[in-house]
Amino acid sequence: MVRAGYDAIAAEYLATRSDDSDDVRLLPELMTRLPAGARVLDAGCGAGVPVTKMLSEHFDVTGVDFSATQIRLARKAVPRAKVFCADIAALNFPDGSFDAICAYYSLIHIPREEHRAVLENFLRMLKPGGLVLATMGRGDTPASVEENWLGAPMYWSHFDAATNLHMFQAIGFQIIWSRVVADKLDVRAAHFFILASKHTRAN
Repeated sequence: MVRAGYDAIAAEYLATRSDDSDDVRLLPELMTRLPAGARVLDAGCGAGVPVTKMLSEHFDVTGVDFSATQIRLARKAVPRAKVFCADIAALNFPDGSFDAICAYYSLIHIPREEHRAVLENFLRMLKPGGLVLATMGRGDTPASVEENWLGAPMYWSHFDAATNLHMFQAIGFQIIWSRVVADKLDVRAAHFFILASKHTRAN
């Protein structure tokens, strides 16, 4: 449902994205913590605008998304980035491949029972001290389907904010901050953003 939905509404969704929105204003807080030329994975990059594009202006960026239509748009919009079609729940980059992983509005479309495994894989792919910036749920939603979201059916699934923070910490992330950001497409909704680092334990 998610793949077909984003294929169908690729242009409509792209039209909603802006580099001057509260969610995107969080991105520099990740970027300023990274060295020049850092390797960054944009997990669920969509059409690449604005997040992948902003990251690619400073870093070596790989973008993945399982919507082929979105990837076609991203290749045109962000030629500096390496983008390809893949499921973020099944990535197999080598251990320690990235300095940071960014996941805007992607994990919340995966059944929440799989979130821990996806985050554990993110942790594996990060270098020691690497960073993750992810959009998580704020409320307890086992599964939700909206039949007409921007013109197509769409699926969401996520835990509440406290559960998400506990899950990050239990996996081995150290929380830097967490923020609630209003959803510009639905004034009744809000998203929970987490910036965390890969905890390096002393021997």
